[in-house]
Amino acid sequence: MASSDVSERQGLDFRSDTITHPPPEMRRAMAEAEVGDDVYGEDPTVNALEARCASLFGKQAALFVPTGTMGNLLGVLAHCEGRGQEFITGNMSHIFLNEQGGSAWIGGVHARPVATDPAGTLPLQAIEDALRNAGDIHHPITRLVTLENTHNFAGGRVIPTSYTRSVAALVQEVRATSTYYEGNPIRIHVDGARIFNASVALGEPVAHMCEPVDSVQFCFSKGLCAPVGSVVVGSESFVASARRMRKALGGGMRQAGVLAAAGMYALDNMVERLADDHANAKELATRLSNLKEVEMFLPIETNIVIGQIVPALFEKGVTAYKMRDVLKARGVLISPLDARRFRLVTHYHVTPKHIQKAADIITDIFEKELKV
Repeated sequence: MASSDVSERQGLDFRSDTITHPPPEMRRAMAEAEVGDDVYGEDPTVNALEARCASLFGKQAALFVPTGTMGNLLGVLAHCEGRGQEFITGNMSHIFLNEQGGSAWIGGVHARPVATDPAGTLPLQAIEDALRNAGDIHHPITRLVTLENTHNFAGGRVIPTSYTRSVAALVQEVRATSTYYEGNPIRIHVDGARIFNASVALGEPVAHMCEPVDSVQFCFSKGLCAPVGSVVVGSESFVASARRMRKALGGGMRQAGVLAAAGMYALDNMVERLADDHANAKELATRLSNLKEVEMFLPIETNIVIGQIVPALFEKGVTAYKMRDVLKARGVLISPLDARRFRLVTHYHVTPKHIQKAADIITDIFEKELKV
């Protein structure tokens, strides 16, 4: 397949920003990376990446892990150290919906979901109501609150730093008024798989955004174009616990500098350009908003566009799955979220030309193939 054909195919693949391929310069950095055995702590490129990420996020330490799912699992388990403990999370969070219930399966830690609002935040009153009375022997003990920024299933919405500070103030108030929680404080972990998208959208450094929280997981393998890898940041004691658990989960890697080098390149070259993805997503949503057959979830703040089939068309048998199949035959790839909802994600390979072509094709299929 010619390189131009590959570029066109990638530019019309809106399933996720995880489909990105590392650019040639990133591949070169990987090939030339200085390596050692990371399990022994001897890989200089991994060590440099972890030190850089800890500093970038204003935390004491960092840990390089293979995936965001592992990073989030380590975040939960390192804070919830006893089986039967509990963490509060959103009912639409990626941790709750899309990570196989790993905290319960592997760690014996119970998730308590609360309703996620359309902006991707958890109502403060809902968090407060979900906190357990640690003095009641019938209850599990709350050890953690997890947030998600940006929020995937809320359409890439950005969580304001002021909200994060409000959650931190809430758990601090609980600590100040509870004898048990005074010595066993409730922590906050952020699933920041796309935290750099949030940073670019807000115009705020990640250290400022994450100052109120105890730990953060973020991915290199989404909009930053690395082929693999995530990092978890937090206190030295938190990272020490996470490092030990990483080994038990099979996440200890040897000459991992070839992967860490991609992360270093991404931090240097791929963050600021996320603004292009955001602009493309907004343009795509604007075009699709003109269609009477779909309803778009607005506003678009980053690189995720979510819409749904209007009820009248859905009742006649037009589903997001059928939309996916018809579009695939025309060379456009999207992700159904359920029978009505669909998602498109912009990324490094998507250009304004691809946005216009995809919007034209989607318009055409509703005028012809999906017309009822």
